[in-house]
Amino acid sequence: MPYDIKKDLKQLYAPKNTDWALLDVPAQRFIAIDGRGNPNTAESYQRAVEALYAVAYTLKRAAERDFVVGPLEGLWWAEDMAAFTVRAKDSWQWTMLIAQPEWIDGDAVEEARETVRRKKKLDADVRFETLTEGRCAQALHVGSYDDEGPLLARLHEDFLAAQGLKPSGLHHEVYLGDPRRTEPAKLKTVLRQPVS
Repeated sequence: MPYDIKKDLKQLYAPKNTDWALLDVPAQRFIAIDGRGNPNTAESYQRAVEALYAVAYTLKRAAERDFVVGPLEGLWWAEDMAAFTVRAKDSWQWTMLIAQPEWIDGDAVEEARETVRRKKKLDADVRFETLTEGRCAQALHVGSYDDEGPLLARLHEDFLAAQGLKPSGLHHEVYLGDPRRTEPAKLKTVLRQPVS
């Protein structure tokens, strides 16, 4: 059986709680690419995700041990965090991620990047990084991405204050469905916020 991070780290990729709960997130290794702009309309976002998946599948084909390519994940922020409340998506900044198994290293990522540049002619400005989030609030959102607002408001207006916590890192989302194949009402997204 190929390695599957969604099964190995179920608490991170298959939570059942649809309201906020605390958990400790271990350090994870990712391939990552950065950008800015509306994920629904920015051509740079589409190119970035295409490059990220191209590198991910090149790594999978080249690896000695088989694994399932993990889901797309994203870190999101803006200079003015109100941009998320009012859905001013053109000002959003993002780092898109795909988790990697422990046996994938920086040399393998660099080799995969060069293969993608050479064979697919994609400018794969993808890097290898470790993300250490530690203590986080996490919930499963079911529905359209644009309907996350009330759950996020509960996090910032109620849950964190009740726990004596504050945000300490970037908003993190894990996309468990493909929006091209799943109707918006059935999309599942893990919402995660590092806290201190």
